Amino acid sequence: MERAVALAGAGRAAIGVAGGPGAGKSTLARAVVAGLDARGVPAAYLPMDGFHLTAAALVACGLADRKGAPETFDVEAFVSLLTRVAAGEAVLAPDYDRALHDVVPDRLAIPSEARVVVTEGNYLGLWPTVRPILTELWFLDVPWEVARERLIARRIATGRDPGAAAAWVDTVDAANARLIAPTRAHADLVLPG
Repeated sequence: MERAVALAGAGRAAIGVAGGPGAGKSTLARAVVAGLDARGVPAAYLPMDGFHLTAAALVACGLADRKGAPETFDVEAFVSLLTRVAAGEAVLAPDYDRALHDVVPDRLAIPSEARVVVTEGNYLGLWPTVRPILTELWFLDVPWEVARERLIARRIATGRDPGAAAAWVDTVDAANARLIAPTRAHADLVLPG
């Protein structure tokens, strides 16, 4: 937490939390925001998942069976909004609703007074246009066996059949985890999970 507080010193800081699927990125990002707020440092949360292509767009592009892979995100929109956020602007950002399994536009407010904005997502270290915008990139390193259990439980909790949940995790999520693993080399801080 001290590291995040120190980053709030000059201008707005944008901290990225990366890691594989099921690593606990959103939990950590929200905890950092809450911890900063508790110390009197205004902070905001910006999840990359809000930049998923909509469910309708994924179907139209033939990507519904790959949802969560890098090509199923609107990277340009994420970079554009993140650039504005890093510059200190107040913005409304989209969010991903796990109950709807879709994007909800303008759900999250990033106020101008936020000294630190914590964004999180699998591909923050993978997409070359994202890393230069971030003040720091943190990588949450969790063993695949732990992440796999979390992911299967998450999919079941949102109404998926256990067998289908495990099949999705072992194909789509596992492939994404392998893709993301080498990006830990781009991190300023690696946190064990």
